[in-house]
Amino acid sequence: MTFTASLPDATVQTCIVHLLRHSLDFVSYKDRKPVATALKDIYRATDAEAAEKALTAFEGSEWGKRYKAIGQSWRRAWSEVIPFFAFPGEVRKIVYTTNQIEALNSKLRRAVRARGHFPNDDAAMKLLFLILNRAEKEWKMAPREWAMAKVQFAILYGERFTKAMA
Repeated sequence: MTFTASLPDATVQTCIVHLLRHSLDFVSYKDRKPVATALKDIYRATDAEAAEKALTAFEGSEWGKRYKAIGQSWRRAWSEVIPFFAFPGEVRKIVYTTNQIEALNSKLRRAVRARGHFPNDDAAMKLLFLILNRAEKEWKMAPREWAMAKVQFAILYGERFTKAMA
């Protein structure tokens, strides 16, 4: 599967950090640093094709042969990994992890679960709006990579992005 320069509106991407953590679950403690270093060639590749070559190289390496489950888990998740490579490096530094998204989703789920039920859809939307406003006030500072990522998003998504930022 290859990606063109135009990105789809909705792309499913797995969290690279979670995939790495899952990979290291298969590794003995003393081998974690060298295996993590070997995996960097995959997620730091310039594009999906180079990443697949790096994955194949990892699978053929000493670490890949010793811990075959790592290559297998990356292959199983590959269709969710390759959307990551459609973005420029500046954007990858922002989207390589989904921890912030998962934290926000957790707050929303917790609020909905505590409420239990809603008389109508508007009531649910109002609650979610209030939770999002409160969560936004907790955000201290944007990551330093955000400035460069914004430029890349403006290039990739054009008016759609600039309207959202207004």
